[in-house]
Amino acid sequence: MNNKQINFNTARFITSAPDINQMPADSGIEIAFAGRSNAGKSSALNTITQHKSLARTSKTPGRTQLINVFELSEGKRLIDLPGYGYAKVPEEMKLKWQQALSVYLQQRESLRGLVVLMDIRHPLKDIDQQLLQWASESQLPVLALLTKCDKLKPGPRKSEVLKVREAVTLFGGDIRVESFSSLKGLGLDRAREILSEWLLQDDEPADLADGETA
Repeated sequence: MNNKQINFNTARFITSAPDINQMPADSGIEIAFAGRSNAGKSSALNTITQHKSLARTSKTPGRTQLINVFELSEGKRLIDLPGYGYAKVPEEMKLKWQQALSVYLQQRESLRGLVVLMDIRHPLKDIDQQLLQWASESQLPVLALLTKCDKLKPGPRKSEVLKVREAVTLFGGDIRVESFSSLKGLGLDRAREILSEWLLQDDEPADLADGETA
């Protein structure tokens, strides 16, 4: 595996799209972040990029229902998908979004990886499992980040990670499971390593971000 790494600090906001059809051109490489509304997705994005408010965090789960696009460098993007599973959204809207999400995961050519964020205390809800199934069927690699892992002591934390790793084998495909804490920075290096691997997969050696600084 290549040990080169992307400089995530260069992330900048490009646009918010109301739906999949209004996203930037389907070229380059992008990695999408998806998770339930209370899984800490925005906090994880902010921690990975070292920007305090790149992705807006809200005390009202489900408030952000736009697709937010962040560019790291030309042709390399992070996609912040709307939080799913929020209770106050009408059922019809939930179903419409799930359908659009399925199309995005299965047809977006530039999508090279999916980060699924789950609260380590409540992993693998039905919609999480559906996401993992879609990704597996689309031969899309997945990084399952078990967030808020600082809420558990090291023993139970390790046990939960092993339990989820065992559970996701049922979906087949390339699914890696790691613990993560935005608050403590736990799992940050490992997350960046995997994201860099995906983002740099098409690069020639001369283009790799070796020792670059913002």
